Order: sequence, then C-alpha cells, then structure tokens
Amino acid sequence: MSDQSETQSSSAEEERHPLAMETLVALCASRGFIFPSSEVYGGINGFWDYGPLGVELKNNLKAAWWQRMVRQRTDVVGIDSAIISHPRAWEASGHVDHFSDPMVDCRTCKRRFRADQIEGERCPEAPRKRALTDCDLTEARDFNLMLQTQIGASVEAQVTAYLRPETCQPIFTDFKRVRESARQKVPFGIGQIGKAFRNEITPRNFTFRSREFEQVEMEFFCHPSQREEWFASWREERMRFHHDLGFDSGNLRFRPHAPDELAHYANAAEDVEFLFPFGWQEIEGIHDRGDWDLSRHSEFSGKDLIVTDEATKERYTPMVIETSMGVDRTCLALLVNAYTEEEIEGGETRNVMRLSPGIAPVKAAVLPLSKKLSEPARALHADLSRTMNVFYDDAGNIGRRYRRQDEIGTPFCVTYDFDSQDDGKVTVRERDTMGQERISIEGVVSYVRERVEAGI
Repeated sequence: MSDQSETQSSSAEEERHPLAMETLVALCASRGFIFPSSEVYGGINGFWDYGPLGVELKNNLKAAWWQRMVRQRTDVVGIDSAIISHPRAWEASGHVDHFSDPMVDCRTCKRRFRADQIEGERCPEAPRKRALTDCDLTEARDFNLMLQTQIGASVEAQVTAYLRPETCQPIFTDFKRVRESARQKVPFGIGQIGKAFRNEITPRNFTFRSREFEQVEMEFFCHPSQREEWFASWREERMRFHHDLGFDSGNLRFRPHAPDELAHYANAAEDVEFLFPFGWQEIEGIHDRGDWDLSRHSEFSGKDLIVTDEATKERYTPMVIETSMGVDRTCLALLVNAYTEEEIEGGETRNVMRLSPGIAPVKAAVLPLSKKLSEPARALHADLSRTMNVFYDDAGNIGRRYRRQDEIGTPFCVTYDFDSQDDGKVTVRERDTMGQERISIEGVVSYVRERVEAGI
C-alpha cells in the first residue's frame, strides 16, 4: 500500500463483485459504519468518519494485525511515530521531488484531473455532444501529493513540513534507536499502525481512495543473502492472515508486479488483491525494498545505519521486506465480502453481514423478550460487557431485533425469556444458521467468548 495504487484486472472482461456499491454505502451510513466527514456541511471529498460500528470493526482489524504481527512474534517490535517528520526525511525518501501525479486542469469547468483520466482532448466533465474545441485543457504537469503544513510560532520563523504520505519512513529513521533499545538483532522487523495523508485529486470508490487513510506496516530487516527467503515467507504469511479474517478464497489473489511496474529500488513486489464491485484492487502489498531506504537516510542524515554481524564481523546495510496493508481498504473489503441477501422461511428476505466473530463490531446482543425482564437481562449484559462489545435491545418484536443484529454482523443473540428465571437458562441464536441453543445463564460468557476467540 505504499502508493495507494489502483490496478486493473488482467482478464479480457473485467471481473466485479456482484454487490452494488450503492447498497453497501447506504447500509454503512444508516447503520453507523462509515459516513462522510462534516456531513452536516455537505461532506468533504476524500474524508470519512467511522461511526459506532465502524470504529469497532476498524479497531478489531488493527488489533488482530498487531496480535499476529507483533505480539505473537519475538522478531518483530512495534512503534508509534509522529505524523510529522523532519522535512529532510521526505527529501531522502524521494517524496519531495518525485511523489507526484501528472495533472491536467480544465479552464472551462475549473476542475483538475489526473492525466490518465483524460480521453483524447476531452474534459471528463464535458457532455459528449460538446465539441472538442470547447474543451480548454492545460498541458499535463506534475502535482505533488503531499499535504503541507507550517511549523513555527511566528510567520517569520515558520518552516514547511509535511503530513506523512506513508507510515514506513519513520520506521527507517527510527531503525537504529529501536534496534539498540529493543536489543534486536538482524533479522527482525518493526511494525506500526497509523494515519497517512495524500492530496488525491480524485478520491473515489467510497473509502478505497481517500485523502486521509490508515495503514498497518511492517518493515523486516535482513541480511542480503536472505532477502528472497524472507520475501517468500512474508508473502505466504500475509495471505494466510487474510484467509483467517474470513475472506472467501475466490475473492483474493496475488498479483506480481511486472518489471516495468517495479519501483527503481525494488527487487520484487506482489499485491494481495480483493475482488471489489469495481474490480480487482490491492488491499496489501509485499515488497522487497532492498537497502534503498536505510542507505538514503544514512546519506542525508550523516548517521551510520550499517550493522555488524557479531559472529563474522561483516558490516552491511540490511535489506528490507515490507508488508503494507490499507486498514480502510481492508475494512471495505471485509464488508463487501460479508454482505449477503438471502431468502428464508416464509419467502422473507434478510440481510446478513457474515463477519467472523473475532472481527464483528458487536460480539453478542442481549434481547429480553419483554421490557418487564430488563433487570436480569441488563445484569447479563453487564457480565458480557466486561470482556467484549455487547449490545442491549428491548425495543420491538424479537424477530425484528434479530434482523437488526444480522444486518450489522452480530454473531450471537442471547434471549432472556419468562422461563429464564425458573430454569436459569437463556436461548442463544447463531447468526449464520439461525440455530438456537438453550444454555445456562452462568455459561453464557464462556460460551460466547470461546466462539469469538476461535476466530482471528
């Protein structure tokens, strides 16, 4: 995800997921997953807010990545770097001089477009009946995608800085400090979760291409002789992670970068692509970045970032294998993958979000059959809430309450009924099968927790 790239399917007729994006966008807004930022003012293009359900989904995804990539490994440590780095860091990385897209302005509609969106000499906003002579387009010119800010207490003392366009560069500038303080030896990795910002000219496809987005990245430093071995290892591990998230195998694939796509410093690169309603697109990239980053920061900072092998005394600059996943893109892919419309008994249709229990925003819903049962039902809700996100709902008939939970992906509904006080049991309904099981009230917490923890 280092370049927020968009790729096209290589098939003659481009494949697309059958779900209509308009359906998902409407659901996300109505149920509180994702909606436009500053919506009361009409929104701001390329910026999105995550509501009560969306923030839980996003946090669950990040927590699953952190657990898998950092906590469960002894050879990866984590950091949380500042969003703004020293301006020289972005000169060293090449972003100041080269992080740009060719842009074209239309003097007629006053809008700006990426050059690859222009067909011939016609403005994309121009009606087809308009003559080409009525389209007044400028020549293509580079437009830097970094967002600038000013640092300093006074106008005279202000210095131009940049909101980071990717989260990996601070990992490289922190490499020496982290390696020494964490007592890590090569090979080892540094992971980070954080926001990045790009002044995209044409944000589109909901949250897929945005101006503010979140990344989870890990830079793995290894000896030059091990770069191919570690690239293959991380490639397989990252695909395994996505399968464990619950993605259908038919909606995922690897796409190797062609030689003319590779960055000048890259030895190899592959994308994990998901089949969206707008085609196959990248949600994660695995890259062999070589020693480009450490060498450049060593050159521009004057600090020695070379390591020494204690056994052989060999001095070398480590190679870097990068795994970079877009959090927003992957959340969007999870929602697309999970959304299902199905007919059930009686000819009724229900909408179901088949998210894995570990990723689902709400793990269980406590539903008293009557408001008269609210006191013991709320006590059960309080027990469950100590270890997981649980919803309480006593409004409407039980069937409608089940449907509301199905639509947001809640894997378990716990119904407290009039027999519960006598037999000490409640009914647990499973989302996907709609099967029901009667279990003891004392066993509800462990029952739900075990099934949630069985997922990722």
